[in-house]
Amino acid sequence: MKSVLLLEAYLIQTQSIAKSLHQAGYRVISFCEEKYSYGYHTKYVDEKHITIPCEGHQEEYYQLLLDFLKNNSVSAIIPMSDESAKMLAQHQDEIFRYSAVSCPQIDSFLKGYDKNQLMKVCERLGVGHPLTIDLSETYDLKKMSYPAIIKPNITSGGRGMRILENEEELKAIIPQTIKEYGNCHVQEYIPQGGRQIKVQLLIDRKNSLVCSSVMQKTRWYPVKGGSSCCNITIEEPELVKACFSILQELNWHGFADFDVIEDPRDETLKIMEINPRVPACIKSAIVSGINWGEIIVNDILYQPQKNYDYDPGHVLRFLGFDTLWFLKSKDRHHTYPSWYSFFGRKVHYQDLDWTDLGSFFWGSYGNIRKLFSSDFRKSKSGLN
Repeated sequence: MKSVLLLEAYLIQTQSIAKSLHQAGYRVISFCEEKYSYGYHTKYVDEKHITIPCEGHQEEYYQLLLDFLKNNSVSAIIPMSDESAKMLAQHQDEIFRYSAVSCPQIDSFLKGYDKNQLMKVCERLGVGHPLTIDLSETYDLKKMSYPAIIKPNITSGGRGMRILENEEELKAIIPQTIKEYGNCHVQEYIPQGGRQIKVQLLIDRKNSLVCSSVMQKTRWYPVKGGSSCCNITIEEPELVKACFSILQELNWHGFADFDVIEDPRDETLKIMEINPRVPACIKSAIVSGINWGEIIVNDILYQPQKNYDYDPGHVLRFLGFDTLWFLKSKDRHHTYPSWYSFFGRKVHYQDLDWTDLGSFFWGSYGNIRKLFSSDFRKSKSGLN
């Protein structure tokens, strides 16, 4: 039986990816940094290892991975986090001596993961994106509209981002932001009211599109801008084409997840960022017929891809965060799909799988523990 290793597998997407791999006949191994998590306690992982986090310890994590691969048979590796995806891209030539991976070369990775460089690619291709000014070059802030957001070029989870109301505020914060987070850019703020969409694609070594899926966020927590707590799978073929053209321009191989926002002022869909790993809400695509775990491994191992029937319209709710959304949102009684629609053929739960209740209980317990952490509450406070 072939083994697949999932990195940073404490994250909730491990639930769905591990299950899809288990059902496809693979033995699943995980590296986890947290024991009280959905990923660590899923029953669909056959072998679990507690490790140091990849973020902040990338070289040590790489050496730990290399030692494990030298002493264990692993057919394929899939990253669950941005940091582990970046580590694989940086070291894939060495890692490939022991196991197969599917990721872009590091230069392609950085051009896509760097939000500022990604905006330049969108501009070159004529793909919708927010007005952006590179603060590492000569710039004219008079061209920016306000409110605006200052963003580190490479960041995750909203770290270092801040909404500014005018040019004076922006000028005042630039030096400190660059000192703390490195090169930054400033971007027009897209007002709320438009759709928020995620697009998943996999590009094979022939630079061909293997598969895609699209989901629309309908609720998110924190209410003023956070992670999806309810989404629905949809079809957006033109948006898929646009995202595919970006990956072709980047010479990107492997999986990619795009964040896209609709500007309510003109209904233009605007690319915001690329996530180089499967998103937390990947289960919505899987229950809609796209078995991403199997697709990714088939690509890694040069195995034939299957044909999948995509069935949009499936709703995925994150029960824990959707409850917090209900407590905080003024639209709790006027939302689609209805917050009170708990059951149905096309209603599913991101954190709850009736065949994997241990994962739900321990993951929920871990989230409750985090709510008492000031750092975690700050990370979930949304943009300021």
